[in-house]
Amino acid sequence: MLMLSLACAAMRLSAQPSLAGTWTLTAADEIRPDGSRVHAYGEHPEGQLIFDEAGHYSVFITGTPHTKFQSGEKSRGTPDEYKAATLELSAHYGRYAVDAATHTLTFDIVHASFPNLDGTEQKRPFELTGDELTWRLPPRPDGTIALSSWRRTR
Repeated sequence: MLMLSLACAAMRLSAQPSLAGTWTLTAADEIRPDGSRVHAYGEHPEGQLIFDEAGHYSVFITGTPHTKFQSGEKSRGTPDEYKAATLELSAHYGRYAVDAATHTLTFDIVHASFPNLDGTEQKRPFELTGDELTWRLPPRPDGTIALSSWRRTR
């Protein structure tokens, strides 16, 4: 009986999709309430996502071109430069969990570039097809849905 229980547990674990690895951003878009799709971070956003086997992750998305500060110093930016630096970046890290039954990815965010996410739990419905991963954020009050797509690089 113990062997059967262990075999069943092993089958359940092997059925879990493994997200462990390094991923490169392929899209960071917004789907508007009218169904149109726009690039949230410019035509060619860049990003990297890392999931480890122990349940830790980090994600970094930046718009391109990335606005540079005219002064060359982070502490001497203009209000517009600071605004661009904030809006052109999305980054957070912490722990993650995958629920294969509901196709849900849960991020337990330790810190984020948007401080309001610090210490929160964020659930994302996801699709994994081979080495292509896509998740969606819950709709905003205006109905817009942010979506991120990634390709596993290793």
